[in-house]
Amino acid sequence: MTELINFFNNILWGSVLIYLLLGAGAYFTIRSGFIQIRHFGHMFSVLKNSKKSDSAGISSFQALCTSLAARVGTGNLTGVAIALTAGGPGAIFWMWVVALIGMATSFMESTLAQLYKTKDDKGNYRGGPAYYMEKGLKARWMGILFSIFLIIAFGLVFNAVQANSIVQAAVFAFDFSPLYVGIGLVILSGIIIFGGLRSIARVAELVVPFMATAYLILAFWVVGHNFERMPEVFALIFKCAFGLQEAVAGTVGYGVAQAMTQGVQRGLFSNEAGMGSAPNAAASASPYPPHPASQGYVQMLGVFMDTIVICSATAVIILSSGVLDGNISGISGIELTQRALSSAVGDWGSEFIALAIFFFAFTSIIANYAYAESNIVFLERNHTAGLFVLRLAALGMVMFGALAEVPLVWKMADLSMALMAITNLTAILLLSGVAFKLAKDYNQQRRAGKLPTFDINQYPEIQQKVEVGIWEETASRARSNQVTGHR
Repeated sequence: MTELINFFNNILWGSVLIYLLLGAGAYFTIRSGFIQIRHFGHMFSVLKNSKKSDSAGISSFQALCTSLAARVGTGNLTGVAIALTAGGPGAIFWMWVVALIGMATSFMESTLAQLYKTKDDKGNYRGGPAYYMEKGLKARWMGILFSIFLIIAFGLVFNAVQANSIVQAAVFAFDFSPLYVGIGLVILSGIIIFGGLRSIARVAELVVPFMATAYLILAFWVVGHNFERMPEVFALIFKCAFGLQEAVAGTVGYGVAQAMTQGVQRGLFSNEAGMGSAPNAAASASPYPPHPASQGYVQMLGVFMDTIVICSATAVIILSSGVLDGNISGISGIELTQRALSSAVGDWGSEFIALAIFFFAFTSIIANYAYAESNIVFLERNHTAGLFVLRLAALGMVMFGALAEVPLVWKMADLSMALMAITNLTAILLLSGVAFKLAKDYNQQRRAGKLPTFDINQYPEIQQKVEVGIWEETASRARSNQVTGHR
């Protein structure tokens, strides 16, 4: 089984996905006029009124926190450590590259998800890649394929990955029994998952900003503690990225291809740009400004926060600690991060990472489930009857991950993620013209000093493909708010 998964992973990650991810991201970046750089400040401006919502959708801030809950998980702590040990310090540079161009990709997929969203039989917004494949491309078969891949990846496999990291950290820091940790995780996850999407969004809104801030404060302290090593650390990253360093941190033979593969692989796992996961949260929001492109900007910020900020913090903690200078054979990813932090702050560093990985991975579990929920609803044509079975299956995989071996779980995650990404990137490339049109409309209104408001009636070629009434209602509410002064 492991050999078969390795075979497919080597093909997909060794060439197909690297070219597809970097190529698509570069195309979106250039065609949009480097939107992630030119409009960098606007990403933060959109957050000013991001807590507005209505009865059909969650707020933009809740959508951002839900997507960050899924993004900020084991990829930020365990995944970075794996990238460093398997691909060398140069892998961090390629993680940055994937994030920067991935911001444009994230803008595209989240904008499309907002445009083609619909309502389920309970009146809640639903959407994501499966929906824009069905409506925008008229290819329900493609949406079904994507939904199956996502449910396997996020509803099942990724939850096992997150649970596995929590257990490994708890065993190293506190010597807890994996069985009891797994049971506790199943109970806590079940309480929130059975509360539905709004329950998940409320928990993410509370926990994500707190956990990210606490981790970054500690990372800044470590940077200050090892400040004299910072020039050396960043020089090492750039040299190894281009094969200019033959022997690094006690290991020999890291090639550019290996660094690139690990950086792209772990970078995508962490920020999920182009994978098609975050659009499921983006589509559930009631956007403000009331325009599909506003969610593109919000989710673009999520990619930046996840990889450029939080993953970089983990990389600096590990590289400045000196733990890679010794013998690290047999040390798992999360244990390496724990040892690195402990070397800077003392024994309590491993306990802090254990708590951090619990919050990071636990919020990822519930957010991952939320993505799978939207795709079950898609498969059932906007009905919610199958959610009970999905919830039980997701919790079962949490228990499996708590007791399974690390290598097999990660390899399964890599394969399912690759299949999702290929399907989604194909769709957004085909629909990119629509997304560019929306971005142009949004920014023309901004330049004219208007609140960007999407008027579907101006785009009859798009109107015939979107859910009837969705954007007519949004435009009507926006006009009403402007008349009454609630901008």
